[in-house]
Amino acid sequence: MNKLKKILTASAGALLLTSPLAFADVEVAITEAMNSDIRTDAERARDGNRKPLETLQFFRLEEDMRVLELLPGGGWYTKILAPVLEDEGQLFVAIGTQRVEAMVADGTLNGVEVVAVEGEFTRPEGSRRFYFDGFGMDVNDIDLALTFRNLHNMTESGRRDVNQAVFDALKSGGLYGVVDHTRRHMQADYVENWRRMDPVEMIKEIESVGFEFVDYSDLHYRADDTLEYEVGRKTVTGNTDRFTLLFVKP
Repeated sequence: MNKLKKILTASAGALLLTSPLAFADVEVAITEAMNSDIRTDAERARDGNRKPLETLQFFRLEEDMRVLELLPGGGWYTKILAPVLEDEGQLFVAIGTQRVEAMVADGTLNGVEVVAVEGEFTRPEGSRRFYFDGFGMDVNDIDLALTFRNLHNMTESGRRDVNQAVFDALKSGGLYGVVDHTRRHMQADYVENWRRMDPVEMIKEIESVGFEFVDYSDLHYRADDTLEYEVGRKTVTGNTDRFTLLFVKP
């Protein structure tokens, strides 16, 4: 508890102790983005499960931040973040940005900057996970970095390199928000759980590159996910238990 108080005190003037008025402002902006025409009906249908408003509020998002989204995939969160940040902030995306780049090119997304990334994707023989050979990102002075259900795709060394690059990209007091599928603590890899991660191990790994743990949320806790099955199974998909963690760069 004393450690957490020190973190909060050190960051009070910056990002962590956001005023109620600021939260109200960003709530309006996020809600408007969620209702934007750039989102599809299929994307809106996932709002109840993914809870983007509550999740982004937990991650202390503000409209004037410089935000980095890692591995944006099809742009589900990007389509919410981009309109929120378009006027006063800046959204950067990095790693696996091809579909987002196409939406930037055709005018679907505005105000999104694609970050130059060094290194090549490498997948060890027999492994489902990848790492980056010579990884680096050309971005800095970031207020908030986010990644949603992506760390499970990387090897331990790959996660370390990405977490270190995020740490380097953030300004002092910058925040790092992570969501991923939950695995049972200390459970070894096997075919049904490889896309799940042990939240305790994730905290330890992220702290090991210099971050300090700030808080967790049970927003994505699912009591009826027994943590036994592959997250893509029909009986599990869309209802996985996910951990939601927040860290700060001292």
